[in-house]
Amino acid sequence: MKKKEFLAHLPIWTLVAPITGWLFFAGEKFDLGFIFLLCQGVAIIAAVLAAVHHAEVLAHRVGEPLGSLLLAVSVTTIEVALIVELMHTGGADASVLARDTVFAAEMIIINGIIGLCLLIGGLKHREQSFSLDGVSASLTVLVAISVLTLILPNFTTSIPGPFYSAKQLAFVAVVSLALYGTFLAMQNVRHKDHFISKEAVVNHPRMGKPSNQIAGISAVLLLIALSAVVLLAEALAPEIEESVVAAGAPKSIVGIIIAMVVLLPEGIASVQAVRKNNLQASLNLALGSALASIGLTIPTVAFISLYMHLPLTLGIDTRSTVLFLLSLFVIILSLKTGRTTLLQGVVLLVIFAVYLFTTIVP
Repeated sequence: MKKKEFLAHLPIWTLVAPITGWLFFAGEKFDLGFIFLLCQGVAIIAAVLAAVHHAEVLAHRVGEPLGSLLLAVSVTTIEVALIVELMHTGGADASVLARDTVFAAEMIIINGIIGLCLLIGGLKHREQSFSLDGVSASLTVLVAISVLTLILPNFTTSIPGPFYSAKQLAFVAVVSLALYGTFLAMQNVRHKDHFISKEAVVNHPRMGKPSNQIAGISAVLLLIALSAVVLLAEALAPEIEESVVAAGAPKSIVGIIIAMVVLLPEGIASVQAVRKNNLQASLNLALGSALASIGLTIPTVAFISLYMHLPLTLGIDTRSTVLFLLSLFVIILSLKTGRTTLLQGVVLLVIFAVYLFTTIVP
């Protein structure tokens, strides 16, 4: 492997940033003061940028739609591990942790990330197109899993409250995994062409396809970078919570802030794709992240809660249900024609703003 080729795909900063993130996380055990907290914040941003770069290298090697799936599943896998660990350690809010995390992630992706991408794409390219078949399939599975996991628990009667009974929880977990698995088989095997836009541009026009060795290095560094992002975000959570409480805002804002930090890699990668007029890759990544988040997280924590006899609250409250159903309805309407303008982006971002405002001022 030539040095020039190596550095073309893997600049030095993309090698240093993930390791630096882990070093700053390791230093969390020492009380090093405010300056160290600022350095941790910078380390998170650097790790996010490095993760996006390595995800793009992998995407360029394996092609679409598998390339867009890699980053989404990588982040979600680490999120699941983090949630399970926090559930195991317990605490007053452990039973609602998975629900709140998944709901925040879905609202951020559907309204925030996709809304921003459609707005930027509309401003830069006026109109953009994508494969309607692939997006329709993604939305169909997303709506089904969302209603089954976050809304239906409020209306079952086996036990009172926003809970599933043990049998119901196991059944819904299996059904959710079956839906997500079927979607993956369709996306990457049987109907792969539905997730590739005919107008998609090449992401790396100035460099050749990376070798297997470079792709392997990027895969390892991607996991290291994403792990650093999630762990640093969790380490900074107490400081963020203190700041939120000091400002008089609800503690639920903490979960949204952490979710935003964790979703930064997908958000940046989606925006980069849409700026290159590749809306299909942007939607593959965003909707893939939304599906992975709810299709993997909920079943995993469901089985963990059943095995360890931990309480698990799934049903969201009435206000959240209204906003979530509105978000799903609008995203379906926005992506029903195969072409988008900035109007759809503005509407989604307004809903996202309402979500944030009503969280702060319930």
